[in-house]
Amino acid sequence: MNRVFRALGPAMPWPKPQEALRAGLGAALGLVVAGVVLHRLSGGAVPMLIAPFGATAFLIFAVPNSPLAQPWSVVVGSVASALVAVLAVHAVPAQLPAAALAVGGAVLAMAGLRAMHPPAGAVALLVVLTADPAALPGPGFALFPVAEGAALLVLCGVLWNRLTGRVYPFRQPAAQGPHGTSDAAPERRLGLLPDDLQAILDRLRLSANLGAEDLGRALEAAEAEATARHLGALSAADVMSRDVVTVAPDTPEPEIAAAFMHYRFNTLPVQREDGSLAGLILDRNLIAADSALTAVDLAAPVVTLPPEAGLAELLALISDGRQQSVPIVEGGKLVGIITRSDLIALMARKVRMEEPA
Repeated sequence: MNRVFRALGPAMPWPKPQEALRAGLGAALGLVVAGVVLHRLSGGAVPMLIAPFGATAFLIFAVPNSPLAQPWSVVVGSVASALVAVLAVHAVPAQLPAAALAVGGAVLAMAGLRAMHPPAGAVALLVVLTADPAALPGPGFALFPVAEGAALLVLCGVLWNRLTGRVYPFRQPAAQGPHGTSDAAPERRLGLLPDDLQAILDRLRLSANLGAEDLGRALEAAEAEATARHLGALSAADVMSRDVVTVAPDTPEPEIAAAFMHYRFNTLPVQREDGSLAGLILDRNLIAADSALTAVDLAAPVVTLPPEAGLAELLALISDGRQQSVPIVEGGKLVGIITRSDLIALMARKVRMEEPA
Protein backbone atom coordinates (compact mmCIF):
# COMPACT_ATOMS: atom_id res chain seq x y z
CA MET A 1 0.00 0.00 0.00
CA ASN A 2 2.87 2.35 0.80
CA ARG A 3 4.24 1.75 -2.67
CA VAL A 4 0.89 2.77 -4.18
CA PHE A 5 0.72 5.95 -2.14
CA ARG A 6 4.33 6.72 -3.00
CA ALA A 7 3.66 6.21 -6.71
CA LEU A 8 0.60 8.46 -6.63
CA GLY A 9 2.11 11.13 -4.40
CA PRO A 10 3.99 14.28 -5.43
CA ALA A 11 6.92 13.61 -7.75
CA MET A 12 8.45 17.06 -7.26
CA PRO A 13 10.20 18.63 -4.27
CA TRP A 14 8.78 21.76 -2.66
CA PRO A 15 9.69 24.75 -4.83
CA LYS A 16 11.43 27.62 -3.12
CA PRO A 17 8.86 30.27 -2.13
CA GLN A 18 10.79 33.03 -3.90
CA GLU A 19 10.93 30.96 -7.08
CA ALA A 20 7.19 30.27 -6.98
CA LEU A 21 6.53 33.98 -6.43
CA ARG A 22 8.90 34.91 -9.27
CA ALA A 23 7.15 32.53 -11.67
CA GLY A 24 3.61 33.48 -10.62
CA LEU A 25 4.22 37.22 -10.80
CA GLY A 26 5.98 36.88 -14.16
CA ALA A 27 3.15 34.81 -15.66
CA ALA A 28 0.58 37.34 -14.49
CA LEU A 29 2.49 40.29 -15.89
CA GLY A 30 3.19 38.47 -19.15
CA LEU A 31 -0.47 37.69 -19.70
CA VAL A 32 -1.50 41.25 -18.88
CA VAL A 33 0.99 42.71 -21.34
CA ALA A 34 0.10 40.23 -24.09
CA GLY A 35 -3.61 40.76 -23.50
CA VAL A 36 -3.43 44.54 -23.62
CA VAL A 37 -1.33 44.54 -26.80
CA LEU A 38 -3.58 42.01 -28.57
CA HIS A 39 -6.68 43.95 -27.55
CA ARG A 40 -5.26 47.17 -28.97
CA LEU A 41 -4.11 45.51 -32.18
CA SER A 42 -7.57 44.07 -32.76
CA GLY A 43 -9.41 47.24 -31.79
CA GLY A 44 -11.40 45.16 -29.33
CA ALA A 45 -12.75 42.94 -32.12
CA VAL A 46 -11.37 39.67 -30.68
CA PRO A 47 -10.82 38.41 -27.13
CA MET A 48 -7.60 39.68 -25.59
CA LEU A 49 -6.23 36.19 -24.98
CA ILE A 50 -6.99 32.60 -25.82
CA ALA A 51 -7.19 30.08 -22.96
CA PRO A 52 -4.13 27.96 -23.89
CA PHE A 53 -1.91 30.99 -23.32
CA GLY A 54 -2.32 30.37 -19.59
CA ALA A 55 -0.51 27.04 -19.93
CA THR A 56 2.07 28.64 -22.21
CA ALA A 57 2.76 31.30 -19.60
CA PHE A 58 3.23 28.61 -16.95
CA LEU A 59 5.93 26.89 -19.01
CA ILE A 60 7.76 30.09 -19.97
CA PHE A 61 7.83 31.58 -16.48
CA ALA A 62 7.82 28.54 -14.18
CA VAL A 63 10.04 26.08 -16.09
CA PRO A 64 12.02 28.25 -18.55
CA ASN A 65 14.70 25.54 -18.93
CA SER A 66 12.25 23.03 -20.37
CA PRO A 67 12.60 22.22 -24.09
CA LEU A 68 8.81 22.56 -24.23
CA ALA A 69 9.06 26.22 -23.20
CA GLN A 70 11.66 27.42 -25.68
CA PRO A 71 10.66 30.11 -28.22
CA TRP A 72 10.70 27.79 -31.22
CA SER A 73 8.41 25.31 -29.48
CA VAL A 74 6.06 28.04 -28.22
CA VAL A 75 5.59 30.02 -31.42
CA VAL A 76 6.02 27.40 -34.13
CA GLY A 77 4.14 24.72 -32.19
CA SER A 78 1.19 27.02 -31.53
CA VAL A 79 0.99 28.30 -35.12
CA ALA A 80 1.31 24.82 -36.63
CA SER A 81 -1.42 23.47 -34.35
CA ALA A 82 -3.76 26.32 -35.24
CA LEU A 83 -3.23 25.74 -38.96
CA VAL A 84 -3.87 21.99 -38.61
CA ALA A 85 -7.07 22.71 -36.67
CA VAL A 86 -8.28 25.17 -39.32
CA LEU A 87 -7.81 22.46 -41.96
CA ALA A 88 -9.65 19.94 -39.75
CA VAL A 89 -12.78 22.07 -39.25
CA HIS A 90 -12.98 22.73 -43.00
CA ALA A 91 -12.50 19.05 -43.86
CA VAL A 92 -14.72 17.41 -41.21
CA PRO A 93 -18.12 18.97 -40.37
CA ALA A 94 -18.76 16.92 -37.20
CA GLN A 95 -17.19 18.47 -34.13
CA LEU A 96 -15.91 15.38 -32.28
CA PRO A 97 -14.03 13.77 -35.17
CA ALA A 98 -12.75 17.21 -36.19
CA ALA A 99 -11.43 17.76 -32.66
CA ALA A 100 -9.69 14.38 -32.62
CA LEU A 101 -8.20 15.01 -36.06
CA ALA A 102 -7.05 18.50 -35.07
CA VAL A 103 -5.28 17.44 -31.88
CA GLY A 104 -3.77 14.30 -33.39
CA GLY A 105 -2.60 16.23 -36.44
CA ALA A 106 -1.19 18.97 -34.24
CA VAL A 107 0.93 16.44 -32.34
CA LEU A 108 2.29 15.05 -35.61
CA ALA A 109 2.99 18.53 -36.97
CA MET A 110 4.80 19.64 -33.81
CA ALA A 111 6.87 16.45 -33.78
CA GLY A 112 7.86 16.95 -37.41
CA LEU A 113 8.86 20.56 -36.75
CA ARG A 114 10.67 19.75 -33.48
CA ALA A 115 8.32 22.21 -31.80
CA MET A 116 6.59 20.18 -29.10
CA HIS A 117 4.50 22.50 -26.93
CA PRO A 118 1.63 20.95 -24.90
CA PRO A 119 -0.55 24.11 -24.78
CA ALA A 120 -0.53 24.08 -28.58
CA GLY A 121 -2.67 20.94 -28.42
CA ALA A 122 -5.20 23.03 -26.54
CA VAL A 123 -4.95 25.66 -29.28
CA ALA A 124 -6.00 23.03 -31.82
CA LEU A 125 -8.91 21.91 -29.66
CA LEU A 126 -9.99 25.51 -29.05
CA VAL A 127 -10.21 26.21 -32.77
CA VAL A 128 -12.60 23.28 -33.27
CA LEU A 129 -14.76 23.91 -30.20
CA THR A 130 -15.23 27.63 -30.91
CA ALA A 131 -15.64 27.36 -34.70
CA ASP A 132 -18.87 28.87 -36.06
CA PRO A 133 -20.23 26.60 -38.84
CA ALA A 134 -21.55 29.70 -40.60
CA ALA A 135 -18.15 31.41 -40.56
CA LEU A 136 -15.33 28.90 -40.20
CA PRO A 137 -11.96 30.34 -39.15
CA GLY A 138 -9.31 30.84 -41.78
CA PRO A 139 -5.51 30.64 -41.68
CA GLY A 140 -5.42 34.21 -40.38
CA PHE A 141 -6.35 32.94 -36.91
CA ALA A 142 -2.95 31.24 -36.74
CA LEU A 143 -1.31 34.62 -37.19
CA PHE A 144 -3.63 36.65 -35.00
CA PRO A 145 -4.04 36.14 -32.14
CA VAL A 146 -2.02 32.88 -31.96
CA ALA A 147 1.35 33.87 -33.45
CA GLU A 148 1.29 37.41 -32.07
CA GLY A 149 0.19 36.27 -28.61
CA ALA A 150 2.78 33.50 -28.42
CA ALA A 151 5.54 35.87 -29.56
CA LEU A 152 4.49 38.47 -26.98
CA LEU A 153 4.60 35.90 -24.19
CA VAL A 154 8.06 34.79 -25.33
CA LEU A 155 9.28 38.39 -25.36
CA CYS A 156 7.89 38.97 -21.87
CA GLY A 157 9.49 35.73 -20.75
CA VAL A 158 12.91 36.78 -22.06
CA LEU A 159 12.75 40.11 -20.25
CA TRP A 160 11.30 38.82 -16.98
CA ASN A 161 13.57 35.79 -16.68
CA ARG A 162 16.67 37.85 -17.40
CA LEU A 163 15.60 40.50 -14.88
CA THR A 164 15.04 37.86 -12.19
CA GLY A 165 18.22 35.88 -12.74
CA ARG A 166 17.03 33.06 -15.00
CA VAL A 167 18.32 32.21 -18.46
CA TYR A 168 15.69 32.20 -21.21
CA PRO A 169 15.89 31.11 -23.96
CA PHE A 170 17.90 28.35 -22.38
CA ARG A 171 21.34 28.04 -23.91
CA GLN A 172 22.08 25.15 -26.22
CA PRO A 173 25.31 23.12 -26.09
CA ALA A 174 28.05 25.41 -27.39
CA ALA A 175 29.92 24.51 -30.56
CA GLN A 176 33.08 26.01 -29.05
CA GLY A 177 34.68 25.76 -25.65
CA PRO A 178 34.86 28.66 -23.20
CA HIS A 179 38.12 29.86 -24.75
CA GLY A 180 36.71 30.15 -28.27
CA THR A 181 38.34 26.94 -29.53
CA SER A 182 36.81 23.69 -30.72
CA ASP A 183 37.95 21.90 -27.55
CA ALA A 184 35.24 21.12 -25.04
CA ALA A 185 35.45 22.60 -21.58
CA PRO A 186 38.02 20.75 -19.42
CA GLU A 187 35.40 19.10 -17.23
CA ARG A 188 33.72 17.62 -20.33
CA ARG A 189 36.72 16.25 -22.18
CA LEU A 190 36.66 12.92 -20.36
CA GLY A 191 32.90 12.76 -20.11
CA LEU A 192 30.00 12.47 -22.48
CA LEU A 193 29.64 14.72 -25.50
CA PRO A 194 26.38 16.59 -26.22
CA ASP A 195 25.48 14.00 -28.86
CA ASP A 196 25.98 11.23 -26.29
CA LEU A 197 23.75 13.02 -23.80
CA GLN A 198 21.06 13.52 -26.43
CA ALA A 199 21.22 9.84 -27.35
CA ILE A 200 20.68 8.91 -23.69
CA LEU A 201 17.68 11.20 -23.45
CA ASP A 202 16.24 9.77 -26.66
CA ARG A 203 16.73 6.21 -25.42
CA LEU A 204 14.97 7.00 -22.15
CA ARG A 205 12.28 8.99 -23.99
CA LEU A 206 13.08 12.09 -21.97
CA SER A 207 14.17 14.45 -24.73
CA ALA A 208 10.89 16.39 -24.58
CA ASN A 209 11.25 16.94 -20.84
CA LEU A 210 14.96 17.55 -20.36
CA GLY A 211 17.54 19.16 -22.63
CA ALA A 212 21.03 17.79 -23.20
CA GLU A 213 22.52 20.92 -21.64
CA ASP A 214 20.46 20.45 -18.47
CA LEU A 215 21.49 16.81 -18.25
CA GLY A 216 25.14 17.77 -18.75
CA ARG A 217 24.95 20.35 -15.97
CA ALA A 218 23.34 17.83 -13.63
CA LEU A 219 26.04 15.25 -14.37
CA GLU A 220 28.80 17.81 -13.86
CA ALA A 221 27.34 18.84 -10.51
CA ALA A 222 27.08 15.18 -9.47
CA GLU A 223 30.67 14.50 -10.52
CA ALA A 224 31.90 17.57 -8.63
CA GLU A 225 30.02 16.41 -5.54
CA ALA A 226 31.50 12.93 -5.87
CA THR A 227 35.01 14.38 -6.22
CA ALA A 228 34.47 16.59 -3.19
CA ARG A 229 33.35 13.60 -1.12
CA HIS A 230 36.39 11.66 -2.28
CA LEU A 231 38.59 14.47 -0.99
CA GLY A 232 36.84 14.40 2.35
CA ALA A 233 34.48 16.69 4.22
CA LEU A 234 36.54 19.81 3.56
CA SER A 235 35.21 23.33 3.27
CA ALA A 236 36.56 26.50 1.73
CA ALA A 237 37.85 27.54 5.15
CA ASP A 238 40.04 24.42 5.27
CA VAL A 239 41.67 25.12 1.91
CA MET A 240 41.81 28.89 1.52
CA SER A 241 44.84 31.14 1.84
CA ARG A 242 44.20 33.53 4.71
CA ASP A 243 47.12 35.92 4.28
CA VAL A 244 45.66 37.50 1.17
CA VAL A 245 47.69 39.98 -0.85
CA THR A 246 45.39 42.76 -2.04
CA VAL A 247 45.56 46.21 -3.60
CA ALA A 248 43.51 49.30 -2.82
CA PRO A 249 41.00 50.62 -5.36
CA ASP A 250 43.19 53.66 -6.15
CA THR A 251 46.40 51.67 -6.73
CA PRO A 252 47.93 52.76 -10.09
CA GLU A 253 48.51 50.29 -12.89
CA PRO A 254 52.35 50.27 -12.63
CA GLU A 255 52.19 49.22 -8.97
CA ILE A 256 49.68 46.48 -9.83
CA ALA A 257 51.97 45.15 -12.58
CA ALA A 258 54.90 45.16 -10.14
CA ALA A 259 52.83 43.18 -7.61
CA PHE A 260 51.97 40.55 -10.22
CA MET A 261 55.63 40.17 -11.14
CA HIS A 262 56.76 40.00 -7.50
CA TYR A 263 54.21 37.49 -6.23
CA ARG A 264 53.71 35.61 -9.55
CA PHE A 265 49.97 35.57 -9.05
CA ASN A 266 47.38 35.15 -11.79
CA THR A 267 44.78 37.18 -9.92
CA LEU A 268 44.85 40.02 -7.42
CA PRO A 269 41.85 41.04 -5.27
CA VAL A 270 40.93 44.70 -4.89
CA GLN A 271 39.94 45.44 -1.30
CA ARG A 272 38.28 48.57 0.03
CA GLU A 273 39.23 50.24 3.31
CA ASP A 274 36.30 48.59 5.09
CA GLY A 275 37.58 45.14 4.09
CA SER A 276 35.00 44.47 1.42
CA LEU A 277 35.88 43.13 -2.01
CA ALA A 278 35.75 45.56 -4.94
CA GLY A 279 36.59 42.98 -7.61
CA LEU A 280 39.36 40.82 -8.97
CA ILE A 281 42.14 41.80 -11.37
CA LEU A 282 43.35 39.13 -13.80
CA ASP A 283 46.91 39.22 -15.08
CA ARG A 284 45.62 39.34 -18.66
CA ASN A 285 43.78 42.56 -17.82
CA LEU A 286 47.15 44.31 -17.71
CA ILE A 287 48.05 43.51 -21.30
CA ALA A 288 48.24 46.84 -23.14
CA ALA A 289 46.53 48.50 -20.18
CA ASP A 290 46.81 52.28 -19.88
CA SER A 291 49.25 53.21 -17.13
CA ALA A 292 46.81 55.91 -15.98
CA LEU A 293 44.27 53.28 -14.92
CA THR A 294 43.80 52.28 -11.30
CA ALA A 295 42.83 49.01 -9.63
CA VAL A 296 39.14 49.84 -9.58
CA ASP A 297 39.27 50.41 -13.36
CA LEU A 298 40.92 47.05 -13.98
CA ALA A 299 38.89 44.99 -11.51
CA ALA A 300 36.10 42.75 -12.72
CA PRO A 301 33.15 41.39 -10.71
CA VAL A 302 33.61 37.84 -9.51
CA VAL A 303 31.59 35.12 -7.83
CA THR A 304 32.48 34.69 -4.17
CA LEU A 305 31.76 31.93 -1.66
CA PRO A 306 31.44 31.82 2.13
CA PRO A 307 33.98 29.93 4.29
CA GLU A 308 31.53 27.06 4.87
CA ALA A 309 31.11 26.38 1.13
CA GLY A 310 31.90 22.82 0.10
CA LEU A 311 34.54 21.74 -2.39
CA ALA A 312 31.86 20.82 -4.93
CA GLU A 313 30.92 24.50 -5.28
CA LEU A 314 34.57 25.47 -5.62
CA LEU A 315 35.24 22.85 -8.27
CA ALA A 316 32.19 23.94 -10.26
CA LEU A 317 33.38 27.57 -10.32
CA ILE A 318 37.02 26.94 -11.12
CA SER A 319 36.82 23.98 -13.50
CA ASP A 320 34.90 25.82 -16.25
CA GLY A 321 37.73 28.29 -16.84
CA ARG A 322 35.74 31.42 -16.06
CA GLN A 323 37.47 31.98 -12.69
CA GLN A 324 41.07 31.27 -11.82
CA SER A 325 40.43 31.91 -8.16
CA VAL A 326 37.51 32.29 -5.78
CA PRO A 327 37.52 34.98 -3.08
CA ILE A 328 36.07 33.81 0.24
CA VAL A 329 33.86 36.42 1.87
CA GLU A 330 32.31 36.40 5.34
CA GLY A 331 30.15 39.18 6.72
CA GLY A 332 30.91 41.29 3.68
CA LYS A 333 34.68 41.09 4.35
CA LEU A 334 37.35 39.33 2.32
CA VAL A 335 38.78 36.60 4.57
CA GLY A 336 40.60 34.33 2.12
CA ILE A 337 41.11 33.17 -1.43
CA ILE A 338 41.34 29.81 -3.18
CA THR A 339 43.17 29.43 -6.48
CA ARG A 340 43.12 26.69 -9.06
CA SER A 341 46.64 25.77 -7.95
CA ASP A 342 45.36 25.25 -4.39
CA LEU A 343 42.81 22.70 -5.55
CA ILE A 344 45.29 20.92 -7.84
CA ALA A 345 47.76 20.65 -4.95
CA LEU A 346 45.01 19.30 -2.69
CA MET A 347 43.99 16.62 -5.19
CA ALA A 348 47.62 15.68 -5.87
CA ARG A 349 48.22 15.27 -2.13
CA LYS A 350 45.14 13.05 -1.87
CA VAL A 351 46.40 10.86 -4.71
CA ARG A 352 49.86 10.51 -3.10
CA MET A 353 48.30 9.52 0.24
CA GLU A 354 46.27 6.79 -1.45
CA GLU A 355 49.19 5.32 -3.42
CA PRO A 356 50.45 2.02 -2.02
CA ALA A 357 53.76 2.25 -0.22
